[in-house]
Amino acid sequence: MKLSIIIPVYQTQSTLKRCVDSILTQDFRDWQMILVDDASTDGSAKTCENYAKREGRIQHIRLKRNSGLSAARNAGLSKAKGDYIMFVDSDDYLASDTLKELMEQLSIHPDYDMLEFPLYRHFGSPRQRRVTFPRREYTFNAVYWLETKAWQHTYACNKVYKREVWQNVRFPEGRTFEDTFTLPQVLRHCNRVATTDIGLYYYTFNPNGITQRAGAKDLNSLLDGNLIMLRRMAADKRAKQKVKEYDRLMADYYADVLNIQLDVFRSTGKIRQDFPILPYHNTIKLKVLHLLGLKTLCKIHKLVCRNHSSASL
Repeated sequence: MKLSIIIPVYQTQSTLKRCVDSILTQDFRDWQMILVDDASTDGSAKTCENYAKREGRIQHIRLKRNSGLSAARNAGLSKAKGDYIMFVDSDDYLASDTLKELMEQLSIHPDYDMLEFPLYRHFGSPRQRRVTFPRREYTFNAVYWLETKAWQHTYACNKVYKREVWQNVRFPEGRTFEDTFTLPQVLRHCNRVATTDIGLYYYTFNPNGITQRAGAKDLNSLLDGNLIMLRRMAADKRAKQKVKEYDRLMADYYADVLNIQLDVFRSTGKIRQDFPILPYHNTIKLKVLHLLGLKTLCKIHKLVCRNHSSASL
């Protein structure tokens, strides 16, 4: 079997059929689909069961209690038998011919451990944007991380992976923004990563998703994952030698992680003691950080956001 497609399902009865059918109608057929129902109560379980009865390549797993996205994906990983693995969320879907095109490229390049392909982010909302990639190979993971700004698209879903890279990797259960923690761990097991301009994943807008309603705990989780990788990149002497424009790209990453810290402070009033001070000054916020310190910057940012919100009422 060539490909295992893992689809976590929770309360997505209204979108589940669109998701599964987008795979059933693909020209590529050598796949195993694992529908992991995370104790849904909206009829999703029955839909999964019906698909499994009609199509022998579909396996239905029902978790006894609601355990979260990470646990559902991990349950699917334990049943995956394909040479490659792919994740699709049950409120999303694939464009036609995506699987055929991706698997053809992987057959030409069997040395690819991970292949990332384009997606529509926040599809169906005013913020929707198509994220595209060039056809390029990376044999040094820091180059991939910094040059593609991978921290902005750590999604598990717009990638195809060799199954063996998951042998010692699982999604962190009990965490939100779990992809931010997981992709760096996967990359450690990859010798060659590639991006491509073929295929398309529709990452649909969900007003009830964690991205839209992230609270203090969620933002801290997002910050945790990025601080781990930021410190790793800053300490990697080989990255400084191999990554073109290393300082500029690190400054971009640092500025984005600083924005997460500012959001954490706005939500909690707390400053993370493990937030590093790195020698980058390419934005106004970074300049203020070095001039006045993190605590003062956080207070200024919170005040500006409060005044902006009041003015917009």
